[in-house]
Amino acid sequence: MFNLPQALKRLVIGRAMRSEELGETLLPKRLALPIFASDPLSSVAYATGEILLVLTVGGTAFLYLTPWVAAAVVVLMAVVVMSYRQVVHAYPSGGGSYEVVSKNLGASAGLVVAASLLVDYVMTVAVSVASGVDNIISAFPGLADYRVGFALGFVVLLTAMNLRGVRESGRAFAAPTYLFITAILLMIGTGMIRVVFGETPVAESAAYGIEPEPGKANLAGLALLLLALRAFASGCTALTGVEAISNGVPAFRRPKSKNAATTMAAMGLTAVVMFVGVTWLAMIAKVHYVDDPCQLTGVSGDCANYTQPTAIAQLAASVFGGSDSILFYVVQAATALVLILAANTAFNGFPLLASILAQHRYLPRQLHTRGDRLAYSNGIIALAVVAGALLWFYQANVTSLIHLYILGVFTSFTLSQFGMVRHWNDVLRTGTDPAVRSPARRSRVINAFGGVFTALVLVIVLATKFTQGAWLAVLAAAVLWLMMRGIRRHYDAVFDELAVEDARAESVRPARVHGVVLVSKLHKATLRALGYAQAFRPDSLEALTVAVEKDATEELCSQWSAYDVQVPLKVLDSPYREITKPVVQYVREYRRNHPHEAIAVFIPEYVVGHWWEQLLHNQSALWLKSRLLFTPGVMVISVPWQLSSAPRADRPARRAPGAMRRGEPAPVRDVPEPEKL
Repeated sequence: MFNLPQALKRLVIGRAMRSEELGETLLPKRLALPIFASDPLSSVAYATGEILLVLTVGGTAFLYLTPWVAAAVVVLMAVVVMSYRQVVHAYPSGGGSYEVVSKNLGASAGLVVAASLLVDYVMTVAVSVASGVDNIISAFPGLADYRVGFALGFVVLLTAMNLRGVRESGRAFAAPTYLFITAILLMIGTGMIRVVFGETPVAESAAYGIEPEPGKANLAGLALLLLALRAFASGCTALTGVEAISNGVPAFRRPKSKNAATTMAAMGLTAVVMFVGVTWLAMIAKVHYVDDPCQLTGVSGDCANYTQPTAIAQLAASVFGGSDSILFYVVQAATALVLILAANTAFNGFPLLASILAQHRYLPRQLHTRGDRLAYSNGIIALAVVAGALLWFYQANVTSLIHLYILGVFTSFTLSQFGMVRHWNDVLRTGTDPAVRSPARRSRVINAFGGVFTALVLVIVLATKFTQGAWLAVLAAAVLWLMMRGIRRHYDAVFDELAVEDARAESVRPARVHGVVLVSKLHKATLRALGYAQAFRPDSLEALTVAVEKDATEELCSQWSAYDVQVPLKVLDSPYREITKPVVQYVREYRRNHPHEAIAVFIPEYVVGHWWEQLLHNQSALWLKSRLLFTPGVMVISVPWQLSSAPRADRPARRAPGAMRRGEPAPVRDVPEPEKL
């Protein structure tokens, strides 16, 4: 039988993969880089612009701070990359910051990191997609009215690609990421050559003046320092996603830790080179980028309707000879693609982290299950739904979303670095080998410096962005932390409640079993339920019906006598025409009067072949089961009767992988090569 939903599912995500094929999904470094590092690489497209947005609140007077702010961001990037290289070697199981903090600073601190990262992954998707749509609009301003629709469409596309599996999404996203790197380096190189030959690029916005915000024209002292710190906090968006590689170590080919560390080093070096080059070009070309277009003086027409090109768009136009050149469109297309695909970092990091948390009983166990393509499908879908809701609520506005960003990632940076310091302290306390102690001391210094530096950044980010919207990210992380604690308490309580203390005492059989068959009419489904109940050989058995309509009840009693059914029929009165309540009351009363007996309730049900048929049948049975399941000592047994539309044994339905799964596939084992004789 043709199944349209399954056919569409196979078309979108491909054939189902066996657990034994997990090894085929492991990533080489060339694919791991675009999958796990697209976020920090793509942030080059907006990190410089975010610095300029803050500094231009005072007009052009404070743009001289740009190189100093950028230098601080570069130093921080180097420290964080070196620190996380230590993490992937020390904790290769894929827990990243969460595992480091949980093992060294305690479970509660680990949950703080986990909640912060989960929130930040959601923001990564929202900000990356919104920023990518911004770059499309910079090239085609007429599309501005369709911003939200484009953003949501890209989230759906990313979700579908990631449901196909890690390796497949890596192949699809590798080319745009490498195209972006090439395009940005080409733009930087061309700009440098033009400067050397005396043809300095000039941005379109260089001709516009900037009107300072009220009271911001002559900042000095502490106010100027706060402005610089706020610009630094905004520029730190360049570091988002750096930790994703440490979470994804299990997805690398062997040797996993070495390959992950190499990929992280390549990511850090590439991101620093591009960020420095773009910032240098922005200063040379005199890019003016403001929060409110009406701050720009000299703009023709209504400033409120002026669509401000992104910093990257202005640089590409100035370097390659205008916004109608081919290379301008290449840079814009590559930037838009990589910004949208940067969300893929979160689509890999979020499900992996959620899976680990689910394994530790902090999130629903369904998030630990792999789907058809051996990806964590439930986590991918959950991330897409929440990120899509944010994009819709904030109308895919980067400026509004960016204030919710990077707070979580610096929380994880800071706690993980201090966790690594404790890790190295333990190594030095227990280890005596000089070959181990010397690298441990060096690593401890790196992590200690990184912890202090990122803690300072966290304070700055919190102070400068809290009132602008970061409070919502803090609140979301706090709620998520409480929710995960509650889920763990529930799972622990269920585990304790179900734990076997005395197998002999707790497996005592009931004294008697009383069978009840629910009856509405006398037909084949009813007779099958009666026969099935008799096959169970209960100590006593009766049929039960509810007198809703007098004529129908009398007809049933007459048929019961005419066909000489050997099971007694009990009729329950129902003056208010209810079905569920009289049955539940009868069963519960019987249970109270016979506390040592178990009651087996047999419910005839129809098996249908179409979803709309299900709406026409079994509704009373559904309500009865939902009520009876809460009654101790009552077993509810469905007795199916397959209607002609249902799939039959001689016409089996095709296997529908993904309907329900549990746990992880068996670990992939390396088969040793045979010894040569």
